[in-house]
Amino acid sequence: MRIGELARATGTKAETIRYYEREGILPLADRTDGNYRDYSPEHLATLTFIRRARELGFGMEQVRLLLDLSDRADKPCEEVDLMVEGQLAEVDRKIADLTRLREELSRMLRSCQADRIGECRVVESLSGRR
Repeated sequence: MRIGELARATGTKAETIRYYEREGILPLADRTDGNYRDYSPEHLATLTFIRRARELGFGMEQVRLLLDLSDRADKPCEEVDLMVEGQLAEVDRKIADLTRLREELSRMLRSCQADRIGECRVVESLSGRR
């Protein structure tokens, strides 16, 4: 399949596919006689894996490691489990940060009952003039 077909099949932009190839995270595709990239079902499976890992928040180095580990079916899962635990802790941290942010924004909005910017508690709060 050509790059456009792979892009559509995975919901990935063609430039992102080329980036993954340059980074060595997606193997280079063979070329047709017309010099078009020719992607295989293995490329589709690998790119689907990469996309899913990225959607779950794993960084490029983590994706590289996960891909490497996925090729070693006989290896214990401990390393993968540790990566997922670390990612879960990061998600929990982000949720806590976003919860605090939401609470602060809600507090700011509740505190502002002004009709004019000069009396606006939100602007006052942002400027540090509480």
